[in-house]
Amino acid sequence: MSQPPGAHRPVPAPQSLTTQAVARRSTPVAASATDLTKVYGQGETRVTALDSVSVEFGRGRFTAIMGPSGSGKSTLMHCMAGLDTISSGTARIGDVELSSLRDKQLTRLRRDKVGFIFQAFNLLPTLTAAENITLPMDIAGRKPDREWLNRVIDTVGLSQRLSHRPSQLSGGQQQRVAVARALASRPEIIFADEPTGNLDSQSGAEVLGFLRSSVLELGQTVVMVTHDPVAASYANDVIFLADGRIVDSLHQPTADAVLDRMRDLSAAPDRRADLAPDGCSS
Repeated sequence: MSQPPGAHRPVPAPQSLTTQAVARRSTPVAASATDLTKVYGQGETRVTALDSVSVEFGRGRFTAIMGPSGSGKSTLMHCMAGLDTISSGTARIGDVELSSLRDKQLTRLRRDKVGFIFQAFNLLPTLTAAENITLPMDIAGRKPDREWLNRVIDTVGLSQRLSHRPSQLSGGQQQRVAVARALASRPEIIFADEPTGNLDSQSGAEVLGFLRSSVLELGQTVVMVTHDPVAASYANDVIFLADGRIVDSLHQPTADAVLDRMRDLSAAPDRRADLAPDGCSS
């Protein structure tokens, strides 16, 4: 897979890192965290999965989150997306602090302002591609913006596959449906958790290209957790976690630069036991 050019640039003050600062620009913030801490367990089983993380994700940017196993990258995404509670600090989507919301309010915010793409495609087998794409809006009783929806479908290259059911689509095509579903409601931010994990390299490159196009051409904001340096090279920025803290970043990364940094992090001693439940510390 090809990747955009870039260069390695370490950040000297990791705990104040923002993707705005990395790119050296002023841009609206789609999501942010301040001193975000997530703790699992108590006493001897206590694990700090996130340790006072502060970060901003600029609107209209593609950011990858990387780190060794147990670094807290998936936990960070889940807390930022309102899929997991936080122990202290704040997490915000736009100006809305997630911990201030009741369950129904949080559900409504996720439905209206957040798009999700996961490694498992999560498509309903009895629905066509078109029906899967509009399903969240149908459940919410909202009519899609037809002009926007057509633009999304064209961007991900699904115009000839809308009447097909998931079983009639390849893995790459199914993930494209999932990407279109996340984009269809024009959310403020899209969180993608290992979106190419179940795909071959060619299909993965296509999906990553579509995500990048959604940022460049549609103005979307994408935050992606990945373990793959090539996948990360499609992003504008990469942030690296280790032991629940942000320790470095890259702007306009290359796969080689990401791989080198991951080797450095993997070689460093792990100061935390990898004990968080259900893989939530990964």
